[in-house]
Amino acid sequence: MPEESPTDSSIIPAESSSDGFDVIAARLYSLASMLVGEGEDSIRLVETAVGTAELSASSNAEEARRSSRQALVTAAIQILAQRDPKGLAAPEDLQPAVTCIDDDDLDAAAEAREAMERMIAGPDRDRVRAWLESLPIALRTIYVLRAVAGFSAADTASLLAGHGGPRAAGWTPEAVRELFRQGLCSLASQLIHATAGQ
Repeated sequence: MPEESPTDSSIIPAESSSDGFDVIAARLYSLASMLVGEGEDSIRLVETAVGTAELSASSNAEEARRSSRQALVTAAIQILAQRDPKGLAAPEDLQPAVTCIDDDDLDAAAEAREAMERMIAGPDRDRVRAWLESLPIALRTIYVLRAVAGFSAADTASLLAGHGGPRAAGWTPEAVRELFRQGLCSLASQLIHATAGQ
């Protein structure tokens, strides 16, 4: 199991009441839908995550957060690999691109999940969703795992290599970091163009 990111935010909140459970399920569904799309697959992923994590009034909130997110992401990667065996293939000879974010800023950007959550919930929701859906599978998965679910580059590489099918075995933290950087710059460009066009 990947280690918990020290900057883990509230993909799953600490509440354990029935209202809290509804919030947990809604946030898990949001995460699932970003990975595999809206619909039955996302509903099944939430059921798998909740069942695996055994969320209940007696659950430790931090452990429930970790285990449910881990179960959901693992199952989502398996679904994506079944849909397209080449979609999560590890890149070969990936060269760093000239982008808007340097190494010093990359980890700080990974920690800014509250901003991403505001975009997903706010007036830019449809635009951000459309942008996510337009990305290649591997880039979308990496972006969601890092910026939304809060996994580190090493954890993300391990999840992809372990559950993304035979072609995904070569994922490295360095490749994840590079594609995440490209994803952040793509989103920034998308939002800048959208704002300029208003």
